[in-house]
Amino acid sequence: MPRFQIATLPGDGIGPEVIAATLDVLHAVAARLADVQFAFQEFSVGAGEYLRSGDPLPPATVEAFKQCDAILLGAMGLPDVRWPNGVEMTPQIDIREQLDLYNGVRPIRLFHETHTPLKGYAAGQIDFVIVRENCEGLFSERRTPRPTDRDFETDTLRITRRGAERICRAAFDLARKRRRHVTLVDKANVLPSMAFFRSVFDAVATEYPDVETSRVYIDAMALYLVQKPERYDVIVTENMFGDILSDLAAGLVGGMGLAPSADIGDEYAVFQPSHGSAPDIAGRGIANPVATILSAALMLDWLDHPETRRGARLIEDTVARVLADPANRTADLGGTLGTRAVTERIVAAIEAAPPES
Repeated sequence: MPRFQIATLPGDGIGPEVIAATLDVLHAVAARLADVQFAFQEFSVGAGEYLRSGDPLPPATVEAFKQCDAILLGAMGLPDVRWPNGVEMTPQIDIREQLDLYNGVRPIRLFHETHTPLKGYAAGQIDFVIVRENCEGLFSERRTPRPTDRDFETDTLRITRRGAERICRAAFDLARKRRRHVTLVDKANVLPSMAFFRSVFDAVATEYPDVETSRVYIDAMALYLVQKPERYDVIVTENMFGDILSDLAAGLVGGMGLAPSADIGDEYAVFQPSHGSAPDIAGRGIANPVATILSAALMLDWLDHPETRRGARLIEDTVARVLADPANRTADLGGTLGTRAVTERIVAAIEAAPPES
């Protein structure tokens, strides 16, 4: 019987709360599965770990969780805990870079019409995935030492052929499992780096003649996602553009509390909600755990065992069923349910789900 070792990184702010909720869901799912077991091992990372040990991401911790089959992360970073140069600590980005988790998968799905600020959209009518290149782009030189005596600063937008090819192929492979359409988002009319990205995309597209393509500039995409989000299936883009569009897209379907994510490489993968640590609501019991719970479904799918894939579908179907009832809304969705209450309703629905025939 396969036994999957899952590293849990609760982190900072609301991270421990949403991870605890998600573990309750995973335990309920595990009870419904055959021939698989899960073991969970917790590791300390983030701003809190920095305050304790002087390092938000100790190398020994990284080596330890690399031995696990998958990594489930809550949230990391606190606004008041910064490096000497003034930027916040972002160990979640360090993990992506150290483990080469180049494929940032950000699913966007509308579960109920009351969740969206847009008019006229029913559940399921907004359903697309942003595929974000995670290891290059405008983030590529963020840790490069800089002179301290100059009156300007720069950031380099780096696109390599290898990086562009592998993220484009990941997008096309995903589209083949969905509605067979990929949209490239770039700024190829102005930036040479983006023109290069587009040329690589065009070359990769010839390998997938069964997948339709379109190309949209980043500023236009910010408009089109608000006007006609139903047009899109898989969207592939550069690191910073993907970072920005992911938040905009989450706003279309109810906010960050409903936005899961996966950061996937060739050997390792991290699964986490798209939201941050939200220290303003930490400890109040009102954080929405759904984004983390859906991230766990992505994790089960990635583990790629027949039973874990079945567990992923069970979570996704259950969350959709629970959120279809407008009474099941947390505070961020205009409701009154807290973290514990919505988790209990999801767990109860999993336990009550009829067995598969």
